[in-house]
Amino acid sequence: MTLPTVTLDDLKKCDIRVGIIRFVEPVEGADKLLRCLIELGEDVMTEEYTDAEGVIYKVRQIVSGIKPYFPEYEKLVGQSALYIVNLEPRTIKGVQSNGMLLAVGDNDCVLLQPHKPVVGGSAIH
Repeated sequence: MTLPTVTLDDLKKCDIRVGIIRFVEPVEGADKLLRCLIELGEDVMTEEYTDAEGVIYKVRQIVSGIKPYFPEYEKLVGQSALYIVNLEPRTIKGVQSNGMLLAVGDNDCVLLQPHKPVVGGSAIH
């Protein structure tokens, strides 16, 4: 499948950031979906999340169809990945998703991650 060409200005419209996964759980009634709370920067937060140690994070809720690839999905907490933050919100199985996880793989799911630690919310330039 050949996709249309995009201009550099089109690409600049995408707000792509490194996000740190702070919480993840299955979406009720869905086999593939995980509801994730992602630290992506205070300017795009949708809520606050307090972890078990009492640390408060400014997070954004994003739903991703990655559950089949991560049966031990709890291990995703603390990992970094790339997200498109300014994608139009949509409701999936009754849960609002405010962005999109970027991953690769036809028969697998590999998260796109920085090769060294960076602050949650760091923008891709």
